[in-house]
Amino acid sequence: MNITIDDKTFEPFIEYNMIEKRIRLMGIQLNVDYEEKIPVFIGVLNGAFMFMTDLMKEVHIGCEITFTKLASYHGGTKSSGEIIDELPLKIDLKGRDVIIVEDIIDTGKTLKYLLDKIKALEPASVKVAVMLLKPNSLEYQFDEIDFVGFEIANDFVVGYGMDYKGLGRNLSDIYRLCGQRLPG
Repeated sequence: MNITIDDKTFEPFIEYNMIEKRIRLMGIQLNVDYEEKIPVFIGVLNGAFMFMTDLMKEVHIGCEITFTKLASYHGGTKSSGEIIDELPLKIDLKGRDVIIVEDIIDTGKTLKYLLDKIKALEPASVKVAVMLLKPNSLEYQFDEIDFVGFEIANDFVVGYGMDYKGLGRNLSDIYRLCGQRLPG
């Protein structure tokens, strides 16, 4: 069933049961890859809060959890390119294994900004877990993206933590904008 948020209509795209299955597999891989380590998971707010919550339920190794808040959309359907660091990291990452948890990566500008900041703190390793990846929209090459929920086209999506004008984050399924392919 389609939904309307503000002035846009969205159609069902990825149901929550598919999201759960994919997160379960990601959790298994994280448990194996970090079995002998105590990684720090960094959730990128606001979008990654639902993904981070569900992912942490599948991680059964010792770990720490923290958050940062970066913004680049500012209410529209396309990234502004301007990144605002609204909640800076306040944790010592030197020598630590870090896993960035993101809701979506499209151009990669926000991820590059965050990776540069984290790498300057001299971690032992940095990997990225992302729910949605738009490979055709990437403006940068990333070797750190190891855990991907779904690869999607350049559709604008809402739900499962992602919003349009601040609305729709609470939806358990992911919806895409009806009848409009975004540039890129």
